[in-house]
Amino acid sequence: MAKKIFKRHKTYKEQQKIIYYLDETWVNAGISTTKVWQDKTIKSCSDARRKGLSTGLEGPSGKGGRLIITHVGSERGFVNDAADVFSSKKTKDYHEEMDGNHFESWFKSKLIPKLEPNSIIVMDNASYHSAKEEKLPTQSWRKKDIQEWLTNKNINWGSDLLKLELLQIVSTVKHKFDGYCIDKIASETGHKVLRLPPYHCELNPIELIWAQVKGYIARQNQTFKLPEVKNLLLEALDKVSGNDWKNAVAHETKIEKEFWTMDGLIEDVWEQNELTIQLSDSDSTQESESFSS
Repeated sequence: MAKKIFKRHKTYKEQQKIIYYLDETWVNAGISTTKVWQDKTIKSCSDARRKGLSTGLEGPSGKGGRLIITHVGSERGFVNDAADVFSSKKTKDYHEEMDGNHFESWFKSKLIPKLEPNSIIVMDNASYHSAKEEKLPTQSWRKKDIQEWLTNKNINWGSDLLKLELLQIVSTVKHKFDGYCIDKIASETGHKVLRLPPYHCELNPIELIWAQVKGYIARQNQTFKLPEVKNLLLEALDKVSGNDWKNAVAHETKIEKEFWTMDGLIEDVWEQNELTIQLSDSDSTQESESFSS
């Protein structure tokens, strides 16, 4: 699966398609750097005050509130005015805050109109990216509902067929209807979606951009309050340059080439093992023939 995706990605680059990289991340109000500068000549708080120095920021008591951000960019930089930023209402995994309807609304109304024609949109397989156009029959469906689904799709079925046999018919045609809502929206507007293989976030350059953005916020955060952190977030996004994006994409391309090389090495080893096995089988056959004679 990964190799197939790599091939498509490589082809799009060769075709000089504009490739956008989309992702979500989060920022806590308590974000801060783990290292601070220390003046070892200062002996006490009163000594610092006498010298007109601060004894440091009061650290956050906890993670605090959370902002969730969705954004997209290319080698040219972030897409202008496309960021989706909102405050989290939960304290658990930020993925729980997103849902297919929210993402689809942002994707369709705010992002798509700002993209260059016939572009490629790279994203992962998060559940809110992967809402299906429709539900397909499964073992849990009633037989009557499966029959109705087949009829609505103009697919012939026999009245004497068992539920299992109906599901077998479904399995032969479901690929025609097993589409994603986001992919359909993209296709209808002349774009294509390229989904990354599972657990390969390093193949999305925006991950490096997120690290840059969060680093800026952590260094500048002095209040540990969400409104100020949101302002810092917007500042950090503005500070990301096209050159930053080019470097991030170049880094991803390097990683992708390493995957290609590794895949080629594995294939070479596999072919060598196959050849060894074939030679061994041939030797065994010859020995068997010599004994029989």
